[in-house]
Amino acid sequence: MTAQPSHPDPSEPVRVTPEPVALPEPWASSPLTVVVPTYNEAANLPVLTAQLMALPLPGLHLVVVDDNSPDGTGEIADKLALEHPGRITVVHRTRKDGLGRAYVAGMTRALEDGAGFVAQMDADLSHPAGYLPQLLGTLHSTNAGVVIGSRYVPGGSLSEHWGMRRRLLSGWANTYVKTVLSIPVRDVTAGFKLWRASALHTLDLPSIESTGYAFQVEMHYRAYRRGQKIVEIPIHFEDRVEGSSKLDGAVALEAALRPLRLRRSERRR
Repeated sequence: MTAQPSHPDPSEPVRVTPEPVALPEPWASSPLTVVVPTYNEAANLPVLTAQLMALPLPGLHLVVVDDNSPDGTGEIADKLALEHPGRITVVHRTRKDGLGRAYVAGMTRALEDGAGFVAQMDADLSHPAGYLPQLLGTLHSTNAGVVIGSRYVPGGSLSEHWGMRRRLLSGWANTYVKTVLSIPVRDVTAGFKLWRASALHTLDLPSIESTGYAFQVEMHYRAYRRGQKIVEIPIHFEDRVEGSSKLDGAVALEAALRPLRLRRSERRR
C-alpha cells in the first residue's frame, strides 16, 4: 500500500524559517560583517555565534558590541573571539548607551575594517541566522541598498508566543510611523536587515540621533530619502528565549516622538 502524504495540522503555526541556502560564488564569499549589540546576553551569545559560524558564508565576520554587561557577556565574547580567530571582533563600551549608539559603533568598526556588506541582528535569537544567506543573495540579485527581513510582507510571521497586546502594539507602531513619514516599507520598525556598505556611507552614521528602537526607523527613513533601493523579504520572527526585553518607557517615548522630528529635520535638509 502506498503511504499517503501527511497534511499539516491547520491548528499548528506555519514555520517559514529556512535551512540556509547555498549561494554561488563569489556571492557566498562576500565580505559580510554581522553587527550584534549585547547587554546581558550571556546565555544567548554563544548560541547565536555557533549558528553564524556554521553558515555557508566563508566571508562572514562578527562584531559584538557589548555595553559593559553585568552578566559577563563581554568576557564571553572575548572567549568566543579566541575560539574563532580572525572572525570575531569585540567592541567594549563602558556603559549602556542605547541600541542606536551601539549599532553606530559596530557599523563604523565594520566599515573601517573593510566590510562590503553589514548585517544587523539582535542577540536574543529572535532573528533566525538561517535567513542571512537569503538576505545576501537578495541584495546581490536586486542591487538593493538594504534588504529587510520583514514580519509584515506576505509570507512573514510572528512567534506564536506573541500575545495579542504585543501584536497590536507592533502593528500600531508600524502604521503610525508609515503614516507620519510616508515611507513605503511594510516593516519599518524591523531590526533584522542587510546593508550594502555604500548605502551606509550615504546615511552619515555619526549624525544618527536615535538611541533606542527608533534607530531602526531613522535608518530606514534616511535610506528612503537618500534614494536607496529597499527590498523586503519575509521572515519568521522568533520570541526571545533567554533574558528580558530592553524596551522601557523612555525608549517607547523616543519611538513615538522621533518620527515627527525626523520629518522636520529631513524637510529642512
